[in-house]
Amino acid sequence: MLRDVSFTIADGDFVAIVGPSGSGKTTLLGLLAGLDTPSAGSVLIDDVNLATLSEDARARLRGEKVGFVFQSFQLIPTLTALENVRVPLDLRGDDSAGSRASELLARVGLADRTHHYPVRLSGGEQQRVAIARAFVNSPRVLFADEPTGNLDHDTGVRIVELLEQLNRDAKTTVIIVTHDLELAARAHRMIRLSDGAVVEDRVRGA
Repeated sequence: MLRDVSFTIADGDFVAIVGPSGSGKTTLLGLLAGLDTPSAGSVLIDDVNLATLSEDARARLRGEKVGFVFQSFQLIPTLTALENVRVPLDLRGDDSAGSRASELLARVGLADRTHHYPVRLSGGEQQRVAIARAFVNSPRVLFADEPTGNLDHDTGVRIVELLEQLNRDAKTTVIIVTHDLELAARAHRMIRLSDGAVVEDRVRGA
């Protein structure tokens, strides 16, 4: 349960939400992304109050403005890396799906792995495919839930560096939930939760 949580995240920011297990991180992420609705208060994306939208309308908003990166990658095992990345654009009939997916796989360093299935990719490569898929619809906001949780430390650092690069180049707002304070310290801003409340909200270098 969250208690009196209130903050604003600026366009193009890179924010890490941290805290121990049970602190409310996953609950907060679900609310921010419109997957859940708050019992009180409001969540706004581009001045749209998510709580006033129907479930279908929230789904459309997510499809238009939101990207997700999951800890467990959530790739479709029967599709190649290229096919996994292009899925969101294929679902809305976008003719640029193939070229856009190829471009993003190249940007995340996987131009030579486009036709590989997930089982033939390392954990770090699978996460890079997941990041490319999350960026394929040019989201205004990208949410990442423990994006380095299933990776070794060095690979995790490279994944965070990739998110930083895409945040910088595409101007996408990136919000990650993580328990790794070392990786979270790379974000521009860190919001710390404890027992459902914000106990620290700090900008790097401030």
